[in-house]
This record gives sequence, C-alpha cells and structure tokens, in this order.
Amino acid sequence: MNFTKRAAMFAVTVAMATSPALAQKDLKVGAIYMDAQGFYAGVRKGIQTAAQAAGRKLDIVETNAQGDVSKESTFIDSLISAGVQAIVVSPVSADGSYRAIRRAHDAGIPVVCYNTCLNDADMKEYISAYAVGDPFEFGSKLGDAAAEYFIAQKKDAPKIAVLNCEFVEVCVTRRKGFEQALMAKVPGAKIVANQEGAVLDKAVSVASTMLSSNPDIDAFFGEAGGATLGAARAVRSQGKAGQVVVFGGDMTTEIAQELSDNSVIKAVVDISGQGLGKLALEQAIKSIDGTPPEGIKVAYDIDVYKSSDDGKAWLKAHADGIP
Repeated sequence: MNFTKRAAMFAVTVAMATSPALAQKDLKVGAIYMDAQGFYAGVRKGIQTAAQAAGRKLDIVETNAQGDVSKESTFIDSLISAGVQAIVVSPVSADGSYRAIRRAHDAGIPVVCYNTCLNDADMKEYISAYAVGDPFEFGSKLGDAAAEYFIAQKKDAPKIAVLNCEFVEVCVTRRKGFEQALMAKVPGAKIVANQEGAVLDKAVSVASTMLSSNPDIDAFFGEAGGATLGAARAVRSQGKAGQVVVFGGDMTTEIAQELSDNSVIKAVVDISGQGLGKLALEQAIKSIDGTPPEGIKVAYDIDVYKSSDDGKAWLKAHADGIP
C-alpha cells in the first residue's frame, strides 16, 4: 500500500487549489455518485475532504444516481441549470450516459469521470479527465493472487464462478485481466458460471444458486464489493467455509473483517474511494482553470490485500468504515 505516495498526491492537490492563480474565484462543482455506500461513500468523503482543503469557497452539489441512467440524466440537467462549473461523475453506462454528458459538454461544462466512463470515442469527445485505477491491472492482480493460492493448494484445475457487475465496461475488463493472469499460471483453471450480482442481496441469492447448481465450485471471483461480500455470505450460509474461497474487489469494513478471518475471502484488490474522489476533484479544478490532463486518463494506485494481517491493518486505518 503506497500511503506515502497518496499523501504526496493529496498535498499537490491542496497546493494547486490554494495557489494564487486558482484562488481567484469561488467554485461550484456537481458530483454524481452511482451508489450511496461502500466505494462511493469513500469517493464522496474524498471529494468533500478535498473541497474543504481547497483554500477558497468550493460548493459541492451532490446527487446519487442509484445505478439508474434516467436519474443520472435528470441530475445532470439539474446541475447544468444550477450553473455548476464542472461535473464529476461515475457514468452508469458506457453507451447510455453519453447524451446527458454531451449536453453538459455542449453547455461548456467540463465533465470528469472517475472509476467508470464512456466508450473510447465518446470519452475523447466529451470528457475532460478520467480518474481511474486501470481495470485490467485490477483484475490481473487478483488473478495473480488466486493463482498463488491454487498453486499452494496444489489445485491445477480449479472451477471458478464469477459474480459480475458487467453492465459497466470496467467490470468486463476486470474479468479479462483476472482470467488472463490466473490462466497464465494455472492453465487448467475454468470459469464455470458468470452471472450479474453487483448488489449485495442479489449477489447472495445468485451465489447460493451457483453453489447448488455447481457443487464442485472451488472459488468465486467477485468483480465489485457487493459481489465479493455476497459470495462470502453465500459460502458461509451453505456451510462451505474452508471448502470454497472468494477473491474479490473493493474493500469495505465487512470485507476487511472477512479477510481478517481468512477462512473464506483470501484476497481483495482495491482502489481507495477517498483517494480517487480527491483525484477526481483535483482534475475538475484543473479543467475549470483550463489545464485538463493530456491524454484524458489519470491513473490511480491499485492495492492488493492477501492476508489476515492485511485485513486487520485496513480496519485500523479506516476506523470510520469509509473506504
């Protein structure tokens, strides 16, 4: 975990925000979250923290799209009417969100993506910056961790079920990275099921059905936080702790507690919500002041947690429970 690098990055953000050139006017920025908890709660705290440290009045107008493209569209229109100078958003759909984002762009409002974004062509046309932890690397690091586990367990043909969030392209890319890294080291590994289960309650139900239909499953890959925790709960509810393991994305308090126990969740890959929120607001301020990044994408670090001690350390560092 590169906490030093993150601290330095945040210091640069604050220094930029408090420089004389940037402090000439107050700002109003719209922020749209895809959800209100877990990772997106961390993004919200990161944006709020960076706003408070900006050294000038910075009004954040916040909304929650609840994973709904139509709500997202309505919120973007409201932000345009409210006169925001930039919009920070994790688009619900790579293809379905572009119309509303285009309206903001056409109104002269720079749009900054974080975590998810539009397809490549629309991103180049309508997006000022994209703060992201590379999704292929995200999946690849988890695939490496899974491979290490199976090799240590002498399982050369593990059967894996995937709980996905592939209504967003980021999660498709995460799976591709996971599969490539895992099968490079454990070529006999096989994906035996892949179903949507991003929301916790649905993830528990889908994972339970998978376990009933495929009693010889060795592991789950949860592409996002709800999927990861849902798989772990399903494994426990069916009395398969110690037999079926989980590799997943996105740290939360409950996921860190499961990793600390280490009987079901064996590894978690994570992008700090707070850190990504700070980075996204930094890019919004830069875009307002006419200095967006070259190449649009701005990379953020990806962390891997692979032990009980890692889980305990995360819990200690996030006593407030916000990732």
